[in-house]
Amino acid sequence: MRALFVAGPMVGHVLPLTALAGAFRDAGHDVVVATAADGIQAARRAGLPVRDVAPGLNMQRIGLGALVRHPVHVGRMARGDEGTEGVGWLFAAVNARMAGGVVSLAEEWRPDLVLHEGLMPAGALAAGRRGVPSVLVDALIYDGGQLYAAVSSRLDGLARRLDVQTIPYPADAVVAIPPSLAGERRGRLMRYVPAPAGGEVPGGLGLDDGRPAVLVSRSTVDDPRPDRMMSRVVEAAEDADVRVVLVRPDRAVSRRALPPNVTTTDWVPFAAVMPHVAGVVTHGGAGTVMTALAAGVPLLVVPGAGDRALHARLVAARGAGLAVPAQDITATVLERLVQDRGLRQSAGEVAGEIAAMPAPAELVEPLAALAR
Repeated sequence: MRALFVAGPMVGHVLPLTALAGAFRDAGHDVVVATAADGIQAARRAGLPVRDVAPGLNMQRIGLGALVRHPVHVGRMARGDEGTEGVGWLFAAVNARMAGGVVSLAEEWRPDLVLHEGLMPAGALAAGRRGVPSVLVDALIYDGGQLYAAVSSRLDGLARRLDVQTIPYPADAVVAIPPSLAGERRGRLMRYVPAPAGGEVPGGLGLDDGRPAVLVSRSTVDDPRPDRMMSRVVEAAEDADVRVVLVRPDRAVSRRALPPNVTTTDWVPFAAVMPHVAGVVTHGGAGTVMTALAAGVPLLVVPGAGDRALHARLVAARGAGLAVPAQDITATVLERLVQDRGLRQSAGEVAGEIAAMPAPAELVEPLAALAR
């Protein structure tokens, strides 16, 4: 059987699909990931066959265009609005750029099943044109069904141009987010498995110096601008009894003198590092949040644009971490993150919940049966 996986053109959108795609491949099915831009390398690093369905796609250009056409809604999204209007317009533009390539690939490769994230209804569109079932892979913390509705409702014209009367709703769904974090959702539960990153924990990070270690991570989207979160952590670390590891810090932080308990590093295999840290400070990308929770590590999430404000609120509401604006990060806050037994207990409960969910391999057969 042939399974086509369709993901948005960013690292953080490809990685949540890799565990299930790898499970299909390991079960003997043919697999291809359809994505673009930064998503290409993410799929390759996961060892998956990938096709660039939108050569030259530039997310910054698409984002600016969406902001110009829909300034109110996209502007609210950039300021942390938890609604779906802004992301709906933004990813409608992304889908418009990628849908032709996805459909062409589906016509050429002839998949029996199409699996896609909530923000890429182009996958369901291609499945509808081919007359095969599609599956929504809900592996982001924000409700995938709501994201799908927000984007697909703005693509009727695109569907008709590609000879599809209407974009069909997926035949089934897979949910990789534990219900205690984000509520019950429609679909088959699947254990969240961090994307394979390869490699071992780098030396020289000081993770074994006796102090609790705090991993500080920005978004997977590279941004050269000064990062207020990183700067505040560095300032707070001077007076905190912790070891801080900054992952891919911004240039401003990289050039400054750092306290002796602060270390910088390039990309690290998060799943391998998590067992060695006592807390994670992050902008709140879904992959970082879920990888930390799968390891039972409490988080400090800085509310930010798009879904990151929601992630911060949900983590704090679950008791598995703190939601703290960058300007409010202090030594006391960092020490609470690594010392608060309640935070660690709640994070451990979520980890246990994730571990009890069915492994991706267990979902391959029931999903493949949809195509028979």
